[in-house]
Amino acid sequence: MSRYVPSAELAGRVVNGEVYAIARLISRAEAGLTEARAALAGLYARAGRAHVIGITGVPGSGKSTLVSTLAARLRTGGSKVGIIAIDPSSPYSGGSILGDRIRMTDLVNDPGIYIRSMATRGAMGGMARATMDAVDILDAGGFDTIVIETVGVGQDEVEIARASDTTVVVSAPGLGDEIQAIKAGMLEIADVHVVSKCDRSDANRTLTDLKQMLTLGALTADRPDWQVPVLGISSYTGSGFDELIDALTRHRAVALHTESGRRRRVAIAGFRLAKTAENLLLERFARASSELTPDFAERLVRHEGDPYSLANELVAASFGKEDP
Repeated sequence: MSRYVPSAELAGRVVNGEVYAIARLISRAEAGLTEARAALAGLYARAGRAHVIGITGVPGSGKSTLVSTLAARLRTGGSKVGIIAIDPSSPYSGGSILGDRIRMTDLVNDPGIYIRSMATRGAMGGMARATMDAVDILDAGGFDTIVIETVGVGQDEVEIARASDTTVVVSAPGLGDEIQAIKAGMLEIADVHVVSKCDRSDANRTLTDLKQMLTLGALTADRPDWQVPVLGISSYTGSGFDELIDALTRHRAVALHTESGRRRRVAIAGFRLAKTAENLLLERFARASSELTPDFAERLVRHEGDPYSLANELVAASFGKEDP
């Protein structure tokens, strides 16, 4: 039987770049193990150097292929690249196909690229609960660029803008993405707009439509330090990726060295604090209410109270029975 390696020991190995330790500690972060939290806290102190790029867009827009090609291009420049590919979970089994990783098989033999698939496990917003912990682990492990590819479920993925230094929104010709972008607020969260599959004949219309919408919103946009570019790329021909990498590099400088970038970092920190506190409260409530919930559910079925009053009672009773 193999020895259980303490998370503190794994953290030391993460700093040395050991892939086994990185994988194991990310798994413990996903499981929410209390024993791992001190190690994660220590790694957070070492993180903050990597460029975190969020990539989002509707299904079929070519996000995974774009990430694969982008990672390969970044590697030619000497960067170590970590990829967190998030897939939706089954509402019944909680499992996930993890198809994004299947599409990146050409990268798996490169020791300078680490790919981690994560299932959402019911989390909303296009990201998994342990996404930011995984970012810290990869950052402390020496990865220069960390790419987060969101679920791709449609109109609820704006959380990625609160978790990444640079947000790339991917569209594709013929999918109706222009209207979807307006409805979802995707137009506003993008630091870089990318139209993929630009080897297709109808790509110019999508590029033109996005540029026009950005022009209409320019008067109210609060981005004095950055003009959002609209770039056309093709993973098939390789065109446009030099321009994309240049835009990512320029936006990284804006994120690090301007007042708007500082405000964004504060907003990201506030978002992370709120999500972490929310998760801790949910864990405490789940533990404390497990024995009480069936009785309260029976009372609700008998109409001995309404959902709001009984829920308030359940919360008060649950936290009241906790140990100090």
